[in-house]
Amino acid sequence: MPRRLHGFTLLAALLLAPPAFSRAAETKPPNVVLILADDLGARDLGCFGSSYYETPHLDRLASRGVRLTNAYAASPLCSPTRASIMTGQNPARTGITAPGCHLPKVTLKKRLLSGNARVNVANSVTRLKPEYHTLAEALKAAGYATGHFGKWHLGHNMAPGDAYEPQDQGFDVDWPHVPRAAGPGGGYLAPWKFITDPAITDEAGRHVDDRMADEAGAFICASKGRPFFVNFWLFSVHSPFNARADFIEHFRKKTDPADPQKNPLYAAMVKSMDEAVGRLLRHIEESGEADNTIIVFWSDNGGYAYPPKATDPEGYTEIPATSNLPFRSGKASLYEGGTREPGIVVWPGKVKPGTTADFLMQSTDIYPTILGACGVAPPSDQKVDGFDQTTALTGGSSPRTQIFCHFPHGNAQRNAVMDGFYAGSSIREGDLKLIRFYARADDGSDELELYDLAQDPGERHNLATERPEIASRLNKLLQRHLADNKAIIPRLNPDFEKP
Repeated sequence: MPRRLHGFTLLAALLLAPPAFSRAAETKPPNVVLILADDLGARDLGCFGSSYYETPHLDRLASRGVRLTNAYAASPLCSPTRASIMTGQNPARTGITAPGCHLPKVTLKKRLLSGNARVNVANSVTRLKPEYHTLAEALKAAGYATGHFGKWHLGHNMAPGDAYEPQDQGFDVDWPHVPRAAGPGGGYLAPWKFITDPAITDEAGRHVDDRMADEAGAFICASKGRPFFVNFWLFSVHSPFNARADFIEHFRKKTDPADPQKNPLYAAMVKSMDEAVGRLLRHIEESGEADNTIIVFWSDNGGYAYPPKATDPEGYTEIPATSNLPFRSGKASLYEGGTREPGIVVWPGKVKPGTTADFLMQSTDIYPTILGACGVAPPSDQKVDGFDQTTALTGGSSPRTQIFCHFPHGNAQRNAVMDGFYAGSSIREGDLKLIRFYARADDGSDELELYDLAQDPGERHNLATERPEIASRLNKLLQRHLADNKAIIPRLNPDFEKP
């Protein structure tokens, strides 16, 4: 069977595939739809506080389940969070700590970079290694039809024997099969330059996420009688900053210059994302499976809170794409704007509709939580860093008491452009958050920043010197976490020579 399936080939393949579970079972296991937005900020949905962006479909989705106000990505950048979802492991453990999985060079071992930099940072792993037992593989082994739709960014094959792509990692179907694409290069609207399969065409101007929703709908239809897992990883709202002209004009007319969210082009991109999600939800409802389908919505990192370098159409490069206020900074930053996400979970009959929860949940938890909800045991021989949050989602207590983030990349130059884009690690416990920036002080020592997020969600009042005992205790917990994960720790370069 060919690796790339689409249209009627996809349907036929699934219809002919024998189910791996008993049809005589009294109840079918729940279906799972995992929707991952790309670069969507914590305040980019109406149901999470935006009065500018229009997201009626996602707002409706939130009304069907629980809205998570302390949802986090495992990293402030793309690939590390994606790997955390697929494996349940922290980026510090997998070594995928930067979004370099689209690069030709295959790097499988984590280590420090060498070179003439003041601080040596990590050399990120660039492939999700096939020895991991992925979320898709676990569900497939349990009898699920598994389909990946959209962005992958966890590695592509370069040589015979390579096994880094979605169909190597547990997915029956991969559409549009662009595992080497960091984003929708050339734009979202058809004809799509970043899709190399000549058989994939569409009417000019159609958004790729809309087409993706229809392909996912066909997959759901073809999976009748079997539980399905749809991995719907949107290309939106990652760069390029490109959107429909009528949507842009709509938001241009309603822009309030006093609102920190005021870029009409980005607002149009958010609207297209929401419409694609709405399209997918309609397919689920039309299939008759809505009442037996778990839906998880997440983002891979914080919103792009900086002026775009280029826009299509032109004219929007002077306005930050979005604002994550009250949270500080955005994508690529260790501050809250870089990792706080709009999390939504719908689980019919289990999660109370229209509720809000403030327990801590991170992208690493998605793996064990989905498996737990489906009655599938995680592999006994694979370390799982995430926590099964099924009890918390259904009204009980959460097993997670801390959030860790290890981001061993960045420097003073990057930090000057993206506040908080500096090699560091962080821990959140309760409302307290400690950030350790490696070798940032003039003498080469680490700098600590401590914040009380309940009083200071914008992380402006550093309490490290005022509460040294708390900073010390959290720093020790952070150190223990890094040691357990065998994390690559940036360090001062003794051979650094100023240019």
